[in-house]
Amino acid sequence: MVPTVKLFIAVLSAPTVELEYVAQLTSEVFGSVEYRGPPRPFDVTTYYEDEMGPGLVRYILGFTGPHTADILVGAKLACIELEKGSSLDGKRTINLDVGYLDHNKIVLASTKEAGQKIYLDSGIYADLAARYARGAYNPFDWSFPDFKDGRYNSDFMTLRSSLLHHAGRAHD
Repeated sequence: MVPTVKLFIAVLSAPTVELEYVAQLTSEVFGSVEYRGPPRPFDVTTYYEDEMGPGLVRYILGFTGPHTADILVGAKLACIELEKGSSLDGKRTINLDVGYLDHNKIVLASTKEAGQKIYLDSGIYADLAARYARGAYNPFDWSFPDFKDGRYNSDFMTLRSSLLHHAGRAHD
């Protein structure tokens, strides 16, 4: 049996891109948006500024389910297409880091190989980003810097609570 998970997207966008636009765009593929985290400054790197401009923000969108862990490859490929479709003058306006969480881990989909990533299919890797212990998701040395500093902890705990509630495991 494939485990049930909570699907989410960590959206990186230019401040001119409306959250409602991204929520509508992604819900057409992944179902209703159940959770919208607040936009937070994306200030851990300037890597994306040449393409997307300054003042980037990141926020978490969580989707109603049920979803299963085997969605990761198809979800990443769909996000790549959504990014392309939202591009202006050949530059992305959104970066969609799709992943899932379950009661004990956070996994992101990636197109980039690295030592901790596990190849799945079609050029997509699973990237273990955090492990649940002592009441929180704890990142690893290789996790995204903004995931490591704790700014999304409340988002992930809200999504975890929703997952456990729907699975009848509210006290895990």
